[in-house]
Amino acid sequence: MAIKIPKYLKKGDTIGIVCPSGYMAYEKAQECIRVLQEDWGFKVKIGKTLGSNSETYFSGTDEERLQDVQSMLDDDGVDALLFGRGGYGMSHIIDLIDFKKFKRKPKWIVGFSDITLFHLHVLRTLKIATLHAPMAAAFNNEGYKNEYVLSLKAALKGRKAKYKAATHLLNRQGETTAAITGGNLALVVHSMGTASEVETNNKILFLEDIGEQKYSIDRMMMQLKRSGKLKNLKGLIIGKFTDIADTDRPFGADLYTTIFDLVKEYNYPVCFDFPISHDAENYAIKMGVAYKFSVQKNKVALTEI
Repeated sequence: MAIKIPKYLKKGDTIGIVCPSGYMAYEKAQECIRVLQEDWGFKVKIGKTLGSNSETYFSGTDEERLQDVQSMLDDDGVDALLFGRGGYGMSHIIDLIDFKKFKRKPKWIVGFSDITLFHLHVLRTLKIATLHAPMAAAFNNEGYKNEYVLSLKAALKGRKAKYKAATHLLNRQGETTAAITGGNLALVVHSMGTASEVETNNKILFLEDIGEQKYSIDRMMMQLKRSGKLKNLKGLIIGKFTDIADTDRPFGADLYTTIFDLVKEYNYPVCFDFPISHDAENYAIKMGVAYKFSVQKNKVALTEI
């Protein structure tokens, strides 16, 4: 089934900002709001969950977060929805969201990390493209000037991506063209067995993560392999794994080597250390859209078709 592409944005369009998962102080989104309005030429509508009065990890109760997301999805005056942050909490509300109006008139959904579940759910159940991309905090400390946040601006305006990455000794050369999917490894695995389950057959899969131990990454990758999710890929992009810890008794192999060993029996192109991550290096990726993925001896390229 063909993927539906939401309307690209033009000057004067409105971007809504909500926090459907973890809490975010309003101050941490101020620079993002300023840049969206003053530099990028958009209007901004703030949801109730940004800078809410919540005293817990979450930006509000499940009901409050659900209502905030639902309101933005249903608002004809909101042209795109940028999530302030991820964290944890999307799985509490994803099955309660009413997508009827969104299906008729889709808009760009922007975020990553815990928002991976939202992307996978929309892709599987509605066949609508979304944006795995930097969120509000990425604009801080002049982050809005870097190529990664600017890739979000380009994506929202309809420019096709042409990304390049450094080579890696473990890369497996090859070239393919296919629709892309993926996101945060923990959330990709979390989706399995649910209505949001990641679909990987004949897809380019990208993965990144933060704050995990080496053995847990190995376990999650093994889960993908044992369930057949790695067998019929067209390509595999391993992003950056940040703040990775090890057990007191070392796990052993280097993280990338561990992943390489799990997929060495397959023939599709694989690259490591691609600029998709929880760090500043986080290119905007249009989920469900076709890309040309090329891994050569001296270059790695990901080009939107």
